Amino acid sequence: MLISHTVRHDVLHVALHRDLDVTNRAAAALQIQALVQAHRPTRVIIAIPAADPTPATLSALARAHRMCGSLGIPVTLTGASARTRDLLDVNTP
Repeated sequence: MLISHTVRHDVLHVALHRDLDVTNRAAAALQIQALVQAHRPTRVIIAIPAADPTPATLSALARAHRMCGSLGIPVTLTGASARTRDLLDVNTP
């Protein structure tokens, strides 16, 4: 299992269980996209497993961030370093 999720008060909480690699980054990004489309949350909070994630994890996060941005849904990262948040231009909780 790459990710798990819960929905509380119209907020989608997604947890990545491990850093991604090139073999599973697209699957994780598609899972997040499907969750956003199914639940139409007001905010998405993504918990990542490492403060400085792998490039593949960053790629999946960037894809999710772009998709949420196009829908007007803010994204927040937890467990991320300031550098990672700056790279993706996302908020802190």
